[in-house]
Amino acid sequence: MLGTIIDLIFFVLNRLISLYMIMIAIYCLLNWLPNAAYSKFGQFISRFVTPFLRLFSFARIGMVDVSPIIALILLQVLQSILVKIELLVLNLL
Repeated sequence: MLGTIIDLIFFVLNRLISLYMIMIAIYCLLNWLPNAAYSKFGQFISRFVTPFLRLFSFARIGMVDVSPIIALILLQVLQSILVKIELLVLNLL
């Protein structure tokens, strides 16, 4: 029973991180399209993604902002760490 609850918690966390990664990708695509970032959908996505991307605002190569790439890599690493923690916790039960 406890293993199922722990498995569910880690599953939900993993899916939330995946959803956030998709939101970052959509945010990047919306910024390439004229006026798409200013639509209601673009503002909704921006409201969630921009604060996290500001943490990596130092990451610029010339005029290119690579903060979304760094954010996606960091989230991917976080996902892999969560999987390892989940396996460790489930093995201890």
